[in-house]
Amino acid sequence: MANSSGSSLQHPRRSLGNRHRSQAKKFLALAQKTSEPSPQNLKWAEQSARQAVLHDFTHEENWRILAEIKTLAEDETGLRAVLEDLFAVLGRDPEHLQQLAEVNMLEHGFSLLSASLTADPLDPEYWEQLITTDFLDELETRFFHLDLSDPRANVLFGRRLERVRTVDEELFIRLVRKLLAQRPFNHEAWIELGHLHEKRHEYDEAWFCYDQAQTHFPQMTPRDKFRARMENRLDSGDEKWAKPDSSSRVKFLKRMEVLALKVATTTDSKSKVTSDEEEILGDDEENVRNLLENKEYSSAFFLARRLVTSGEEWAIPYLEQAQGHLTDST
Repeated sequence: MANSSGSSLQHPRRSLGNRHRSQAKKFLALAQKTSEPSPQNLKWAEQSARQAVLHDFTHEENWRILAEIKTLAEDETGLRAVLEDLFAVLGRDPEHLQQLAEVNMLEHGFSLLSASLTADPLDPEYWEQLITTDFLDELETRFFHLDLSDPRANVLFGRRLERVRTVDEELFIRLVRKLLAQRPFNHEAWIELGHLHEKRHEYDEAWFCYDQAQTHFPQMTPRDKFRARMENRLDSGDEKWAKPDSSSRVKFLKRMEVLALKVATTTDSKSKVTSDEEEILGDDEENVRNLLENKEYSSAFFLARRLVTSGEEWAIPYLEQAQGHLTDST
């Protein structure tokens, strides 16, 4: 289930999710009318519930009804798969479920799912209500250990970080960079980060963000529009700015490369990463190969792109390979 729903849809469509959930409830009610649940009605209910989650993974009731159907059908394996899928959306390690190997999922699975949703609401509006100073401190500590490579997790946490931005811009910048490092195709988050840097007159950082957004989604042209805005300011004599040189871009890509690693080497997320701390020792080609073999596709992408930017044309096939893996999981 994780592969199907994660790869088929990134952005929730609430109306379609609601429609399929209503269908699931209808078939579930029919299945429960008899003393023994109707297998056919349960099957149709499950199909509709799966579609509800597929079209809107941010609505908690879609997950609950799917778990309820799995429980009624006595499908313990399927219920465990639902929990694994939810944990992927929440950025948690599905392997943690191995700790629950001895737990009777038919007896406790639905309760575990409900407890997870209560502690970590999928709706950003409800999640925002949890925000306090202590909550944000805990979030930052936890954030750098989350796996946000699942497209749905990236969308979910992107919406959550929009709420963080209104409270703490510096924290938003640190966290959204980590988010984007794990899923560089999130052009919407790149543009939002670019707008923030531009508002703060951090024009080089804004350029890098807009450049990433336009690279991954050429249909939009935020980089070109930013260049036009800066040229207009130059004409009016208000600002002096030039496109960042290649060395600055290399530093930016190296920073993203380090952030993209799923296994963090430090827990001090507040410290600024200097060029020395960013350095990854060893042969560049061996490094990019190892990253690809370890399925660290985002980090391999940024490393290969940095090498190509530096004139290493031999890295182009590795860049294309990393990009292909990232695209396949979209």
